[in-house]
Amino acid sequence: MTSQAPSDSSQEFRDSLGIVSKEGKRNWIYPKKPKGKFYRARTALSILLLLFFFAAPFLIHNGNPVFLFNIFDRKFIILGIVLGPHDFFILLLAMISLAVFAFLFTTIFGRVFCGWVCPQTIFMEMVYRKIEYLIEGDASKQRALKKAPWNLEKVLKKGSKQIIFWGISFLVANTFLMWIIGPGELFKIVVAPPEEHLAELASITVFSFVFYGVFAWFREQACILVCPYGRLQGVLLDENSLVVAYDFTRGEPRGKLRKLRGVRNLGDCVDCRMCVDVCPTGIDIRNGTQLECVNCAACIDACNAVMEKTGRSKGLIRYASLKGIRDKSKFKFSPRAFSYSAVILLLTGIITYMLLTRTDFEVNILRTPGLLSQQQPEGKISNLYDVKITNKTFSDATILLRLKDPDGEIKVIGEDKMTSRKQAITEGKVLVILNEKNLKGIITPVKIAVYAEGKEVDEISTSFLGRVE
Repeated sequence: MTSQAPSDSSQEFRDSLGIVSKEGKRNWIYPKKPKGKFYRARTALSILLLLFFFAAPFLIHNGNPVFLFNIFDRKFIILGIVLGPHDFFILLLAMISLAVFAFLFTTIFGRVFCGWVCPQTIFMEMVYRKIEYLIEGDASKQRALKKAPWNLEKVLKKGSKQIIFWGISFLVANTFLMWIIGPGELFKIVVAPPEEHLAELASITVFSFVFYGVFAWFREQACILVCPYGRLQGVLLDENSLVVAYDFTRGEPRGKLRKLRGVRNLGDCVDCRMCVDVCPTGIDIRNGTQLECVNCAACIDACNAVMEKTGRSKGLIRYASLKGIRDKSKFKFSPRAFSYSAVILLLTGIITYMLLTRTDFEVNILRTPGLLSQQQPEGKISNLYDVKITNKTFSDATILLRLKDPDGEIKVIGEDKMTSRKQAITEGKVLVILNEKNLKGIITPVKIAVYAEGKEVDEISTSFLGRVE
């Protein structure tokens, strides 16, 4: 999607980045502090998301975290639902669904996720940047401080800012690690001697430096140069996508406010460049949709404030589609959006069914192949069975097998009871013993109830091979 103002025939801006100078050096971005309803809404949403990020790891249910994403041990807990290697297909479908949802969301709303929900933007703009504004002041004061000679004021401001940045990065790294290993394991690392957890301490240190480097130095380059989601814009956006857009039909030709007196046929854009000053990635939204735009709406707030001061209607820059601006038409679902929606509904239905039918224990009981029935004392006959139990929980469980039909008994070979280890497959053998009078022929159907910690978790139907004289 390459919308632009008709008066701007040049596409040279697409051959360069706002964060790189003509000499190839980095242009440090000093965005002016935004104000307005969108910024207030983003701040409120960010507070909720930050509270969730820092508080969610401490939520415990049945002795386990409500959320856990232990990719190293392949242990996942989502809203209390324990998922492990045995739930590979559920996790795979969930990841595919998220990818398709990202395609759909981007096709309809552009990169609004980046500007409103993305952790990179939330921490950068709503945490680190706010601290920077508080210590160093707005954009003009930050530029002046950078050019100023090193004195006590500069050392105190720069030093305190970096110390706070490092402290927040360390806190974020520890919280991020809690999402992976859980708060209990992190507490053990904190209180234990360092030499007992060198790998974990190294991970915390590396994470801290990574977060510090990203938010104190790398900043918007993470969105522009690294993030693959931004690169998808070119193939996912179309003229029907709702993005932060400049209404060139209304704004062009633009002109400075002081030159507008007595001049006719000028658009509403007064060329104040406030939209550029507040942009966290340093672009001019009036050039059209660009890779660097994260749809944060800072330029909308800035432009609306100028329009209000100059007596013009708000919305010169707004969430809109290229087709909507050009043809003044309402938003409509594109065929591609319908296709993505259908795929998401299908995947969601499959995942929902798999979750609803999923059990904590998966039990298979099959008669041992190649063996006939065995004659037992007192007119009884036995069959040998192979038992395989998959424990999908994070707790060991004592397993009991009982015959429901017909009457008989079950004996575990080699031990008194069967213990199913957490997140593991337990195998064993059992004898099913029936009275000859209960046999219904060569093949007798049997039903076996499976109990875990005294609770029935499954009922298995299998067959019993007998003898009839």
